[in-house]
Amino acid sequence: MFNQVLVTVLNKIELLDRLLLEFEDAGVSGATVMSSTGMAHTLAAHEESHFVSSFRAFFGMGHSESKTIFIVCSDEMAEKAKEAVRRVVGDLSEPDSAIMFSVPLLYIEGISHNE
Repeated sequence: MFNQVLVTVLNKIELLDRLLLEFEDAGVSGATVMSSTGMAHTLAAHEESHFVSSFRAFFGMGHSESKTIFIVCSDEMAEKAKEAVRRVVGDLSEPDSAIMFSVPLLYIEGISHNE
């Protein structure tokens, strides 16, 4: 039974294909991948001062795009998917790696409840 949405924001987009293959190996039956951009990068693009934008890029904000991955899943599948993220990405506490969180799923329509 699906009861949560696991969200992963992957800053290291070069790892996306590997991560999706790990999800598949873990039994994840589907995911939605969207291109996304963080607030700091969006603001940096709108800064009038080139110096401020350069300063932000110097301090670890060099990428401009992330990939946000949504997985509707059970608690058990979420644990397998989280393990896959950690295997591929490594230590999520490292800057510009990824963030991961889940939210309870209150309603779902349009997908099968079989994992």
